[in-house]
Amino acid sequence: MNNPVLWVLTSQLIIPSALAASLSSGADYELNGDLEIAAGVFSSDKNYLYDTDRGGAFWQEGYIKFGVSGHYNLTQAATTYGAVNVLSSGTWGDGDAGGFTSGDERRTDLEDAYIGFRSGNLLPALGTDGLDVSVGRQNFAIGDGFLINGDSLNLGDNLNGGGLDFDRGGAYWLAARKAFDSTAIARIGGDSGLRSDVFWLQSDNNAQADTELAGINLEYVAPYGTFGLMHIKGLDVDDNYAQALGLSNRDGQKTTSLRYQGNAGTEQLFLSGEIVTQDQGDASRPDAEAWYLEAGWSFSEVTWAPEVSARFSQFDEGFDPLFFGFNRGYGTWFQGEVAANYAGPFNTDTDVLHLGVKAYPTSNLAVGALFFDFSDTNQGTGTLDSQEIDLYAEWAVRENLFISPVIGFYKPENSAANGGSQYQDDDLSTYAQIIAVIGF
Repeated sequence: MNNPVLWVLTSQLIIPSALAASLSSGADYELNGDLEIAAGVFSSDKNYLYDTDRGGAFWQEGYIKFGVSGHYNLTQAATTYGAVNVLSSGTWGDGDAGGFTSGDERRTDLEDAYIGFRSGNLLPALGTDGLDVSVGRQNFAIGDGFLINGDSLNLGDNLNGGGLDFDRGGAYWLAARKAFDSTAIARIGGDSGLRSDVFWLQSDNNAQADTELAGINLEYVAPYGTFGLMHIKGLDVDDNYAQALGLSNRDGQKTTSLRYQGNAGTEQLFLSGEIVTQDQGDASRPDAEAWYLEAGWSFSEVTWAPEVSARFSQFDEGFDPLFFGFNRGYGTWFQGEVAANYAGPFNTDTDVLHLGVKAYPTSNLAVGALFFDFSDTNQGTGTLDSQEIDLYAEWAVRENLFISPVIGFYKPENSAANGGSQYQDDDLSTYAQIIAVIGF
């Protein structure tokens, strides 16, 4: 496929089972055929970090995920469930603006393969489905994805060399592959009150040094918001990749976070915050912290029902953002479409001020603008200091078609010649993408 597809069939904004056709069902079971297709068109007039002599980039990404999923009903509404899916992905054209992909990536491989059990009414003290246990290859997220939101870093072949292979099949921005290679997850508790997640995750992503970790997440869910406390322990890494990526400290690393998200009892208010401490497990590496505070307000009675938000986040030098990913909208937790995906900083060694506004001209159309200011970057040298403005729309054209264009303007304060991230100069650069979704 050498020509771009200007509209796409799903995206990271909405990751549904785009087509879930019931193959068979009965009183005790249901088996579905699953189909998820994604593609996107991207353009940047500048290059960043790697492969910076191209004078801009125009590329396309896509993937198709297909397979089966289903469940079998047991006694007292308890169920077993599972899925098996295969995913084919690729990048075409010039490769991405950061130089992580070349445009020649293609891969077909197993994506999901898991089985699980939900308790239904078997354990009334825990509530309906108060115990949910699953094992296998699957996606997994905690909170709003500040630390864990799937194994979704999808590099290409451009960084291969020296016996190292980072190619995961391309589709870098679309984050085609999200499943951890092996998992064991127990979700305990219902939709309110005290609940928890106990998890073990094994990555097969060389760009994540094949990290193995385990953790526990405790939450208290109340009408005014959710409080969360999580502790993660790094168990192992691939030494060769860990040394190349500077991630050797993940073997023994301890990460603890405290968070809150809710409205404090006021419907129009949105509050969110998290503080993370990280014991690097290595005397030669100082411990690190990261935190953010965010507040938003919805003017629901005003024309177009605008929403405004402000957030400040701070990431220490040496802070490891682990498996962060796209979660509750643009800017979380890829802060800036250019900065977070191609130019840096990447949720480490920086302070970020973010302002956002979003409005709804019609019931099926949202428009928004995002501003990011990155400061105190790269050990205080400022070589990655920059500002970015992103304009976007989310348009539900009809029931089964969703389109989201984005245009971004990125202004670094230092060119590559001065130690910065942008090739050639520190002029304003322009970035554009278009994503769409179709589902049945």
